[in-house]
Amino acid sequence: MRTIHDAWQGIRKPVFIPASLIIFGMIAFAVVYSGTAEDAFTSLKDGIADGVGWWYILSATGFVLFAAYCVFSRVGSIRLGRDDERPEFGVFSWFAMLFSAGMGIGLVFYGVAEPLSHYIIPPQSGGIEGGTDAAANQSMQLTMFHWGLHAWAIYVVVGLGLAYMTYRKGRPMSVRWLLEPLLGRKRIEGPIGHAIDVIAVVGTLFGIATSLGFGVQQISAGLEYLGWLTVDNPVKIIIIVVVTAMATLSVVSGVTKGLKWLSNINMVLAALLALFVLALGPTLFLAQAWVQNLGGYVQALPQMMLRTAPFSDDTWLADWTIFYWGWWMSWAPFVGMFIARISRGRTIREFIAGVILAPTVIASLWFTIFGDSGILRQRDDGDMLVDGAVDTNTTLFHMLDGLPLGVITSVLAIAVVVFFFVTSSDSGSLVIDMLSTGGDMNTPKITRVYWSVLEGLAAAILLVVGGAGSLTALQTASIATAVPFSIVLVLACVSMLKAFRFDLAHRPRYVHVSTPGGGGSTVLATSGAAGPDKPAQQSTPPGAGPEREPVGATPTGQSAESEHWWRRSKVSATFAGLSPSDRPAPEPQDDSLVVRVHEIPVSALEVDPETGAVGFDRSAGPSDPLGGEVFDTPEFAESAIGAEMRSNGNGNEGNGVGNGDGNENGDGGGAADPAPPD
Repeated sequence: MRTIHDAWQGIRKPVFIPASLIIFGMIAFAVVYSGTAEDAFTSLKDGIADGVGWWYILSATGFVLFAAYCVFSRVGSIRLGRDDERPEFGVFSWFAMLFSAGMGIGLVFYGVAEPLSHYIIPPQSGGIEGGTDAAANQSMQLTMFHWGLHAWAIYVVVGLGLAYMTYRKGRPMSVRWLLEPLLGRKRIEGPIGHAIDVIAVVGTLFGIATSLGFGVQQISAGLEYLGWLTVDNPVKIIIIVVVTAMATLSVVSGVTKGLKWLSNINMVLAALLALFVLALGPTLFLAQAWVQNLGGYVQALPQMMLRTAPFSDDTWLADWTIFYWGWWMSWAPFVGMFIARISRGRTIREFIAGVILAPTVIASLWFTIFGDSGILRQRDDGDMLVDGAVDTNTTLFHMLDGLPLGVITSVLAIAVVVFFFVTSSDSGSLVIDMLSTGGDMNTPKITRVYWSVLEGLAAAILLVVGGAGSLTALQTASIATAVPFSIVLVLACVSMLKAFRFDLAHRPRYVHVSTPGGGGSTVLATSGAAGPDKPAQQSTPPGAGPEREPVGATPTGQSAESEHWWRRSKVSATFAGLSPSDRPAPEPQDDSLVVRVHEIPVSALEVDPETGAVGFDRSAGPSDPLGGEVFDTPEFAESAIGAEMRSNGNGNEGNGVGNGDGNENGDGGGAADPAPPD
């Protein structure tokens, strides 16, 4: 176990100290000047909505397009780790952890309240009257819009970038490294990188602290609704202490123990609650509503994704859509880093499909079961409002009270909130600790405890001393961190695309070639050059050949010099003249050959005007945006690039050739190479 001195030595002080000072300073300001702070942050919230709200909406939609491109292009075949790696966690455990950490507590908090709010007070820009059937349909479209593809696409940008840079390129798991392909290692390890991580730490901690505050409010409201006790400040402190203690024990035990099991238990409890409401509520109505909600969301998405409502006089867009986009961006370092930590070994296509599509479908089910149940009850009975408005804290319990076994389901709902509370806190503490130690994935337990306790302390102070006003003010402060961080996210998309382009250009795919029939050694006929009097040409040993290399079979009647040039070639456009590598290899089981195919840019091809032979310029391809940097870290040694360097027996990462032996997932096509070049 590391001592306090060892832990302090491992801390990245340019991140840890400024972030801690900012956090304590903002808490003190919000408490001492609660009225002034509330007014100041309310003005800041209005300024964000009026000044950069359009930017939030545009960038969030851009992240969805970025994710779609990665899924449907060849980028999706890249594995987040070594090419022969497989996922560390099973599908259920993986999904349970990312879902619980990402939005679990919010789903419980807003499951009934948000659809009901949009039903009662719809946006002015939609032109639909509140309390109507049209408003009910629109309310679910809006709710799915806020909790669907856009929300998780924001998380994908950070999670995908971190998983790629850490597990494939061997960088420390820290947000700053997302921009290395654009800015270079020197700038990333300097003040710019420190500033990026400080913003990520501050935004994450306040995001978690305010979320914990909302969780305590809902737990308190549930206990009061059940009539078990009257919640006052001492009770709130006890709740925070108990939940923080559970979170601290979980984060100390690590991801593969406490957090994994808590997430699995929590998902089971949440599923039981949803199935209970589905079975004992209006089941057939909810089944019909779910299908319609999915269709309505897909239909309305193109219109909603760029809606800024410039002619509307209400504040609906600022209160909901802009608030959510800023909120998700402020949480992106936390959730993105966490899902990256648990996603090693998956391909980019698997990663994005799991992170975007699965939670979106589950969210649609959750909001249909709880939201449509609440809307239906309000439409039929009209008793879901408190003083004519939606009470976010008690709406869930009020809806459950109308079903059989209302007390039991309310207790189950409180338990779900508590477990979501714990998983959000402990995973957030782990992520913040990784940021403050420069991306170390095995952080000291002492610093994990520090951040976990600080989150609980911030929530307790804001609720007990500062009151709801300070909590709202700090929530706005965490959203404000999304202003600079949104720029980081956009640059990260550009940076990752640059790195992906180089990866694909230099990563071969493997093609299995076999001859018809059987019963003999493998012989591939050449095109034009080889025939009855000319055997198939053999490839040269690794490292041979000129800088500009020929492609394809030599034409008949070519000069001796040209034929000699062709004989030295290691590649072929038609598989002609290829044979197994000169390196020792097992005897093939059948008449077959495995060759490696590299894509060649068209701009690099040249045709000899005299012989017609095709050559290519190796230097014409994309350059390595990571500059061949080497790190003396466990992450680098265990990464794909580290394994590739070991297999090549050299220390030069920037050799300009994608020559890993395990790249079975490549998608490029063009030139074949049976032996790995140096």
